[in-house]
Amino acid sequence: MKLYKTIFIITTAIVFAACTPKFNEPDLSTGSINASDYLAIGGSMTAGYSDGALYDEGQRNSYTNLLATQLRNLGVGATIFKIPYAQSSIGMGNANNARSILGNRTDCQNVVSLGPVKIASQGDITIFSNNVYNSQGPFHNFGVPDLKSIEIDINGYSNPFYQRMASSGTSSVLNDAISRNPTFFSVNLGLHDVLKYALKGGASDNITPVSGAIGVGFEASINNVIEKLTANGAKGVIANIPSIKSMAYFNTIAWNALKLDSLTAANLNLYYGALSAPFSFSVGNNGFIIQDTSQFLGFRQAQEDEFILLNVPLDSVKCYKWGSLIPIPDRYVLTASEINNIENAINDYNTVLKNIAETKGLAYVDVHSLFNKVKNGFIYNGVTINASFVSGGFYSLDGLNLTPRGNAFLANEFIKSINNKYQSTIPELDAMKYPGVIFP
Repeated sequence: MKLYKTIFIITTAIVFAACTPKFNEPDLSTGSINASDYLAIGGSMTAGYSDGALYDEGQRNSYTNLLATQLRNLGVGATIFKIPYAQSSIGMGNANNARSILGNRTDCQNVVSLGPVKIASQGDITIFSNNVYNSQGPFHNFGVPDLKSIEIDINGYSNPFYQRMASSGTSSVLNDAISRNPTFFSVNLGLHDVLKYALKGGASDNITPVSGAIGVGFEASINNVIEKLTANGAKGVIANIPSIKSMAYFNTIAWNALKLDSLTAANLNLYYGALSAPFSFSVGNNGFIIQDTSQFLGFRQAQEDEFILLNVPLDSVKCYKWGSLIPIPDRYVLTASEINNIENAINDYNTVLKNIAETKGLAYVDVHSLFNKVKNGFIYNGVTINASFVSGGFYSLDGLNLTPRGNAFLANEFIKSINNKYQSTIPELDAMKYPGVIFP
């Protein structure tokens, strides 16, 4: 009997083993690309700018470094992806400021709340004062904060974020990049061609036109970049540009966040009525009073879908009548017409980028759709990801650039596009292994 029982157990085990489903994982492969020398070109996100500054931890968590790591883990990427590290936890922003962290802050009404505070009174000036090309370069990551497409081929480009990593005082970002003769590249350019205008409320700077010569127009400038990168047969991936409407920086302070009680509303109605201004105030939320020089009075009430920028001084709003008796200055506001100009430019840029990708046979990353998906919110591994400032998990404390988790999502979009175009099987990242905004 023991023999029969033993035979039965063995036979049953064999049957069940034969019936156990087998999941054939694809072999990891880079397909038709040669990733032995991967190079990245772009602006702030490419550089790893985060929390309002360039600092080493942000650079390590840039989507470009995450992508390079996935390539290296396949055994086909470069053994090192050279980044011009700031080597500072304080960082340096484009206003000589330090990076932001989440901490307690006290407003003009002595109310304490949790929000972005600077880790130091000013940025680490040594980041700008020391050129790191000889000690750290030549580089693979040519992400330069604030870089416009029309600036990438300027010899002696004066951007201090570039000067710290430049091969010489007369070099250009593009020439330094192509001197590496990359085998594979990513290009993420164009956002700053509209963002500099947007961040100044349309009050200064200009939107780069689509047409024009190299260094003047977006299309010619991008074509020049791609022509030089592909001249020796390199393959690559091009990213399109997200809508500013999807970004936390432009969606955190509502156009109608002027909250009034009955007495204040009545007094404002009397005040503006005496000026014959066609404004109306009521109990609850109201549109802010904003500067608008196109109006007879030079100001008006904000309208739905107009933006109050994240950098507006909130103490001035809370305690000094900004937005009610004193118009919010134009540099802190994007009007409907300014937003329309920006969005039209982005759509035109994206048409150009897609056409170039198709013509050159390059992968194309739809970053625009990813950012819209984040704005609408989605569930990832049981966690809600959205564009909410601080709590959404995607945007860092500057409301524009990404958290490590946001960069992981962005890197995955690049990986998906590369895999689809070049029949590679580069594994995606588990984004939940990377933090969002860190709470104290």
